[in-house]
This record gives sequence, structure tokens and C-alpha cells, in this order.
Amino acid sequence: MVQFDLPLDELRAYRGSSAEPADFDAFWQHTLKEARQYPLDARFEPVDTGLTTVDVYDATFSGFGGHPVRGWLTLPAGTSTPVPLVVQFVGYGGDRGLPHMHLLWPATGRAHFVMDTRGQGARMAGGDTPDPVGSGPSYPGCMTRGIESPHDYYYRRVFTDAVRAVEAARSHPLTDASRTTLAGGSQGAGIALAASGLIPDLGATLADVPFLCDFPRALAVTHSTPYREIADYLRVHRTRVAQVRATLSYFDGVHFAARAQAPALFSTALEDQVSPPSTVFAAFNAWPHPDKEINVYEFNGHEGGGPHQEAAALRWLRGRG
Repeated sequence: MVQFDLPLDELRAYRGSSAEPADFDAFWQHTLKEARQYPLDARFEPVDTGLTTVDVYDATFSGFGGHPVRGWLTLPAGTSTPVPLVVQFVGYGGDRGLPHMHLLWPATGRAHFVMDTRGQGARMAGGDTPDPVGSGPSYPGCMTRGIESPHDYYYRRVFTDAVRAVEAARSHPLTDASRTTLAGGSQGAGIALAASGLIPDLGATLADVPFLCDFPRALAVTHSTPYREIADYLRVHRTRVAQVRATLSYFDGVHFAARAQAPALFSTALEDQVSPPSTVFAAFNAWPHPDKEINVYEFNGHEGGGPHQEAAALRWLRGRG
């Protein structure tokens, strides 16, 4: 193993280095109140995909600013009574993809809702959700869009979309809102952590190698993108370091994790320089629910446990969500 972060015994005690803003809760309460002034307008249009074991719906709902956000809702074919729900968020640069890419959770008898990430989509099927909000100067990518202010920052819109995605998925008559699991890997896991801290009545959270956690630590220990986008921005905008750190503190997964109220399964990889293990452990250690586990993959990078972690999640989730 090539060790670049803290030893494992220190990781298990590490609590993070991000200072929580005094108005963190007020900021997010106000943000969600603004978003909920727009009708959710959740729509589910049946799609003929050629798949016979699932029913697929092209979903649209109103996210931040009332902007339309897309997704796929996939149900086991012929579902007639409400089933448990998994809401999934995707990795950096990804999008909702195509329906046949989302068969794992319906194969367990659950409904599956995957949210398209606004303004992304360069790495999968192209993306179907634009981000109509502009920003000031930024480094190519998403990490510095609107980073001058928490009110303008890109992830304020994305995290709000995520909460609304859960509300939309739960509004479908064939999903059991009382048994909702949030899931994601990398950026998707970071979004899941944020939504977990903002939604009080979830059944479980699955967070694989979560990104967007403990920003100060990440910027100190890794040169890898996407965190590198922030460093490259500050390399030019030298006088904005304090301003940027203040903005990022409102979006740190550690602070959301500290507010979560559901059981959780995390994973981390000790050679992961995209989501350094110390940043993952900071969020895991902040998670207050006693029913939590973290799987550590000693010789892996950002791929983490891959299919092994998926298999672990299937086993762990039995009886929880």
C-alpha cells in the first residue's frame, strides 16, 4: 500500500478540520424554504425501453429556483403496491445515464430514482439538466462556479435539487416514503450526505468514497482533481483564500453528516487521492447514529470496493431500507 494520508488508527479517530458556520442551519433552512415556494411539479412519463423486468419512467421535477431537473424512476415490472425506495446521486461529471444502467436496485424489489446532476454530463450519456444560473470567474469544471459566495455556489443548487429529488421520488404512489435509502459514490456520496443532513426521516444512507468532505484537509493533502480546481482558482485569485474557505464551509459533508439521523454504510480506500481517506473518516466519525459501518479497502484508489462494496451494501441494507 502506498500511504499518503494518516495511519488507519489515526483515521478512526480523525474528526476533521472544517469550521462550521454559526448560521449553517439557518442558511439551509432559508435555502429550502425558497425552493419550496415553487410547486414540486413531479412528473413521471412511461418510457418504452425494451426492458421487460422493469417499468421505467422519465421523471422531471422542480429543483432549486424552480428549474426543471430530470431523472429516471425504475420499478420492478408490474409493481402494484408501494415498495422501498433508493434515491441515487451520481459521480462528478456524470448524469442520469440511460435506463438499462440502473437495474441493480429494482432487482432487489425496490424502486430506484436517479437524479440528473445539473450542468454536468460529460462522462456518461450527455446529461439532460442544464444549470441556468451564471457565476463569476471560475476554473473549468464545477468546483469553483459561484465560489465567491455561499448563496451563489454551484453546490447550493445541486444539494437543493437533491432534497427535491427525494420529495419527488417519494411523491410517486408506488414508492414507500417511509423506507427511503440515499445512495451514491464519490460526488454522488457527497450529495447523499448533504441530503441526509437535510432530510430527517430517512431509512438509510450508502456513501461510497464520498467526495465534498473536509475541504481544508482535502486541499492540504491531495493534488488530484476535482479538488485541484479550487487550488488552481486560488493560485490565480490569491486574495480570496479566506472568502473561498468561508463559502466551502456551508457545503462540507462533515457538517451535514453531523445532522444525519439514519443508519449508514460508508466506504473508503487508503490509496484514494480523489476522496482522501481522512476526509471520508471525518464525515463518518461525525455521523451520530450508532448503526453505522465503514468498509476500508487498503490497496484501492478512488474505485474503492467497486462491485464488492455493492454486494456489501445489498447485505447490509437487509432489514434497514
